[in-house]
Amino acid sequence: MPRVLRYLTHPQVQMDPDTDVQRWSLNSLGANRVATLAASGALTDTTAIISSNETKALETARPLATALGCPVDIQDTMHENDRSATGFLPPAEFETVADAFFAQPCTSIRGWETAQDAQTRIVTAFNACLAIHKSGDVLFVGHGAVGTLLYCHLAGLPISRTHDQAPGGGCYFECDANDLAPQDGWQPMERLFRG
Repeated sequence: MPRVLRYLTHPQVQMDPDTDVQRWSLNSLGANRVATLAASGALTDTTAIISSNETKALETARPLATALGCPVDIQDTMHENDRSATGFLPPAEFETVADAFFAQPCTSIRGWETAQDAQTRIVTAFNACLAIHKSGDVLFVGHGAVGTLLYCHLAGLPISRTHDQAPGGGCYFECDANDLAPQDGWQPMERLFRG
């Protein structure tokens, strides 16, 4: 049977300018989407869940792991692109800087980690985890920007925001473990149980 690898991004979060972005939690919509997926019976062949250490990713990974009866392997290097140089940015300003982040992958935009460095980091983490988890379907739980950078790498595409997930997050892509090529673009998590 084909072994499926999936990368799932956390869904909607509660934005709080006074809290470190890495410690943001899911909002009620995001948490409900995760709970619905966890209760759906989807992902039954998943034997390992590998998560970023950010709160919003863990709040996505842990209910799924509980429903599936499998452990969560927390990987510190799977965090979102490092944006600590600017801290919280209002949404419109954030989108402008994020556009530049993808458009100039070798340049640090306003002190952010470069897209090229973030891609190297997430690809290295992905490959290291696959070397450990060698059987069953594997679910990676993380973030939109680094997920898109991983997608671009696996698909053999140049770094570009045109390959980004839809707004709101809670999207996934999947690939066969044999060739690692994404089979489709980003899909909403609900497709896992609604078809």
